[in-house]
Amino acid sequence: MASHRGAVVFDIDGTLLDSVDQHARAWVEAFAHFGIQTEEAQVRRQIGKGGDQLLPVFVDPDRLAREGKTIEAYRSDLFKRRYLDQVRPFPGVQELLSRLREDGLTVALASSGKASEVEHYQRILGIEDLVDAVTSADDADRSKPHPDIFEAVLEKLPGLPKAAVIAVGDTPYDAEAAGKAGIRTVGLLCGGFPEADLSAAGCIALYRDPQDLLDGYARSPLAVKRL
Repeated sequence: MASHRGAVVFDIDGTLLDSVDQHARAWVEAFAHFGIQTEEAQVRRQIGKGGDQLLPVFVDPDRLAREGKTIEAYRSDLFKRRYLDQVRPFPGVQELLSRLREDGLTVALASSGKASEVEHYQRILGIEDLVDAVTSADDADRSKPHPDIFEAVLEKLPGLPKAAVIAVGDTPYDAEAAGKAGIRTVGLLCGGFPEADLSAAGCIALYRDPQDLLDGYARSPLAVKRL
């Protein structure tokens, strides 16, 4: 149930979980399996989008129509088999979410990942009991930078004005998607995107990682009096 005080909506990959490099490597390896040559740095800049938005960057339309779902399924399986056990939470995640709950705020997740991945991530992060609402790529027709995932979150926060909701993400795609849904975004640098890119996408404040945001919480846009 949404709090009358407000809600904070978190991206997961690169925001709460140190997983961007692993996702990029899985994509590069999957593309190579299908004879598509990419560079990790190229792919890394696209992490934060779901497969529906990332694949067209590297695969021509005809092949995408024929093999897109096969490539995505291969990548998903490869990530789970080879890379999932390498991902780790960023510092301060549980403590930050606990602080928000103590302040009476609703905590939600909005990921471009699949529902099964998001469920597993919550276990890795140890936050199952700290999250009130979850949306994933399975809840949206289009992933970030389209607003669908954040619009799905808002539907799970009935009666809460958009001004009382803030997103926290690590990519320009988070800020763009949230902005299109009418939500402000706090940016984290731990996903590896440059400050300038996050600011240009509309982030209203920047922090290094969840721990830095927790340390500066009282003066941050997340503090109840500022929502």
